[in-house]
Amino acid sequence: RHNHFKTPSDADELDDLDDDMVVGVIAEIEQEVLNESDSDNDEYDLVDMGAPLPQGGSSSESVSSDDSFDPNAEDSDSDDSMPGPEAEEEDETEEMAATSAKRRKDEDGPGGSSRGRDTEPDYDLDELEDETDETVRAIIAAIKKPRSAPPEIKLEDFITDICFHPERDIIALATIIGDVHLYEYGNEGNKLLRTVEVHSKACRDVEFTEDGRNLLTCSKDKCVMVTDMETEKLKKLYETAHDDAINTLHVLSENLFATGDDSGTVKLWDLRTKQPIFELKELEDQVTQLLSNEQNKLLLATSADGYLTTFNIAARKMYVQSEPYEEELNCMGIYRGDSKLVVGTSKGRLYSYNWGYFGYHCDMYPGLKSPISLMIPITDRIACVAGEDGNIRACHITPYRNLGVVGQHNMPVESLDVNGNGELLASSSHNNDVRFWNVKYFEDFGDIKYNEKHNTYKEQRHNLPSSKCTNASDFFADLTKEDDNEEAGDTNDPDAGPSSSA
Repeated sequence: RHNHFKTPSDADELDDLDDDMVVGVIAEIEQEVLNESDSDNDEYDLVDMGAPLPQGGSSSESVSSDDSFDPNAEDSDSDDSMPGPEAEEEDETEEMAATSAKRRKDEDGPGGSSRGRDTEPDYDLDELEDETDETVRAIIAAIKKPRSAPPEIKLEDFITDICFHPERDIIALATIIGDVHLYEYGNEGNKLLRTVEVHSKACRDVEFTEDGRNLLTCSKDKCVMVTDMETEKLKKLYETAHDDAINTLHVLSENLFATGDDSGTVKLWDLRTKQPIFELKELEDQVTQLLSNEQNKLLLATSADGYLTTFNIAARKMYVQSEPYEEELNCMGIYRGDSKLVVGTSKGRLYSYNWGYFGYHCDMYPGLKSPISLMIPITDRIACVAGEDGNIRACHITPYRNLGVVGQHNMPVESLDVNGNGELLASSSHNNDVRFWNVKYFEDFGDIKYNEKHNTYKEQRHNLPSSKCTNASDFFADLTKEDDNEEAGDTNDPDAGPSSSA
């Protein structure tokens, strides 16, 4: 689904790595960072990041003429302005690490996120009493708590999408050959319940209805199928639902769902009818994700041609389309009581929009150095993002703050989902595996004051409890990986924001 993914190359030169040299460099880097820990952090600014100011009237031209429609009629707690995001430190630390150590390969064996750890943290948990930064205190405190997660699931076929059942301990795994595997998961082990053969080509998206009674799937074969979970039989078939391969599906309610295809067409469906409620063609490239809030007044679509497009469901027409961006818009999530929309891009950036004002972003965060292909809200203010580098990272949304690594895969991450109670995060990768990460500890992050001065180095040193990398040497090795990738030919345009041409 993500064309920008690259297959990792063999790391034959890793055998030449001098561990003593790496440890020495790490010690020097730690000392330098600690000496600079009292300095103020710079803040990113849209102008500093190269984002042009919005052109007057450009976004309003595409707003529908229905002036009476108010997407915020029942919305509340919306902030028109937010504190500027704190910048990540990009000093000589990364350069020294890049020149002193070669890229390492993750030696973690298969299995769940918290089972069978081979390494322990290299810091004393008693230092919690001496910590002043609230984020670091929360991470250290979470490490002390017992955690458990189901073991890894491994398939022979490529896993294209995953979805948790809303009520039962069941997860659906869609595959590239068109089948859907239903697993019952548990900390003691996972059990394959059944395999449903639904499509003749790759099943690209799988979703449960809100009550969990039906399983909806869409495919490259242009069909949408509805399977009854109780009888395990096909309940409804939308044959040739689109003229092109269907890429994404989104369930709005018990009966409503939306689909988007590779050519940019969006359709809204009702399970009680055979024909779509409406069909709109406002995009020219693949629809990457569809989303709506609880009110279901608006249907949002991100696309590979760099547009965020919003549809008025009741009026059955486009509400507004954003300025064009010179990057693919791959994923999105809603945060802060439906007041903020955050979009992840192929250049690793996060754009924030005030709800209802989708013509141009109000804030831009640098995000990651690798493309952000997936995003899943964990809490109302914390998101997990993932993509090409195989790492699943957590960040606080508006104001932005990196919280650390939740989990890792050896290959690019293909799909993410969180279960109904928010305790388990599941991820699948190009290695045909599904891993589970216990993220219940994020409940302790709710009352942290993120606007206070903080030490970025300490945040990254104290990795998140579900992560397999827990010591400082693993963290600096990860920095070396990123720098090696850049030296190998990272040609991403540093300029941010929409392009000047439509």
